[in-house]
Amino acid sequence: MEEIERWFHDLRIAKRSTQKTDDLTYLLDIDCSKSPTGQSSHLVAVSCSNHCIRVYNKQTLALVQQFQGHSAPISGIRFAQTNSQLLYSASCDGTLKCWDVRSSSTDAAQIFKGYPNNAFTSFDISCDDLVICAGTEKIKEDTYMVFWDARSGTNTDCPGAQEPLGVYSETHNNDITQVRFHPSNPNMVASGSLDGLVNIFDISQETEDDALLATCNSDSSVNFIGWSGKQHQQIFCLTHDEGFFLWDLAHLHNDKPITLVKMQDARESLKLDSGSLEYLIGGFYHEKADRLFVLGGSNMGKLHFLDCETGGLAYMYSPRDGHSAIVRAFYWDPEDNSLLTCGEDSQLVLWKPNAIETTTGNKPTMKLPSDLQKKMRVHGKSTYKSKK
Repeated sequence: MEEIERWFHDLRIAKRSTQKTDDLTYLLDIDCSKSPTGQSSHLVAVSCSNHCIRVYNKQTLALVQQFQGHSAPISGIRFAQTNSQLLYSASCDGTLKCWDVRSSSTDAAQIFKGYPNNAFTSFDISCDDLVICAGTEKIKEDTYMVFWDARSGTNTDCPGAQEPLGVYSETHNNDITQVRFHPSNPNMVASGSLDGLVNIFDISQETEDDALLATCNSDSSVNFIGWSGKQHQQIFCLTHDEGFFLWDLAHLHNDKPITLVKMQDARESLKLDSGSLEYLIGGFYHEKADRLFVLGGSNMGKLHFLDCETGGLAYMYSPRDGHSAIVRAFYWDPEDNSLLTCGEDSQLVLWKPNAIETTTGNKPTMKLPSDLQKKMRVHGKSTYKSKK
């Protein structure tokens, strides 16, 4: 672990995006274009609270393109897995759009629509770029996971847009906050919801009932989920009240416990060397280290690296201050051990090992009230159940 810890300890700010102080917007989500193994990604996209998407050069953080095609909050952005020029976004306006970042046009290259009254609160695209899945907000008694063929969208915003392949509607009973396809199996997808459940599906099965492989209970509303482990057979979950859970799906069919880690509130369990832990942002599995890491922060923008150990999360390191408000999202690039962060101070920050910041100027401050805190519910105490 010494080498891994050194990577984090050596992180310094290399660049930060410049933003006019009279146009401060929250930066809510982030993703980088996918590159061949051994090469670092070259584009980074962020979604903004003013419903626009900005695309930057990853190394210089120069603005490359901006898209303004949604009429309601953007719930997520994703670059295609096999085509680094295609960027997808989902929105509460009931559309999912594909953008060609090479094009001079700011119109969407493809538009995917759901069913009437759908408001998309999360989405993802499979590792082979063939299937898109989006989760919806609960309307009356209905919550859906909507699926499309990624090749079938229209390039016009018209009533005749390509209809979805189908929906799952029986496995969640509140807003679906997370959808995550497996990194290497295009038929496996996980979903998380305000109902506290994390469901794992095999979408190659003909019915939703057959597709549901397992249900894990986080005891709270789900904020973030991701895959972990050497064969990505583990799934982890962060909750809106800062809980952390790790489940091993390989144990579904044996007598070993599926729950590897259960922390109801990481803020109460961790002792930090610097600052305070006030929220968890997300996590990532580091293949070279074979370790799961989680990034947390403070309301004033302080970052904290946490390591997932047998007993739970352990504090590792806090880099120097880079933000002045809540950090909403990050992207870790394992090819060059760089980190990108964005948040409510309107800043996109690039961190690199032993870097020297080349951007000059004062950091803007952001004192608007945060909408990070979302409604929470208390749920049953059974932490998982297997469909089998």
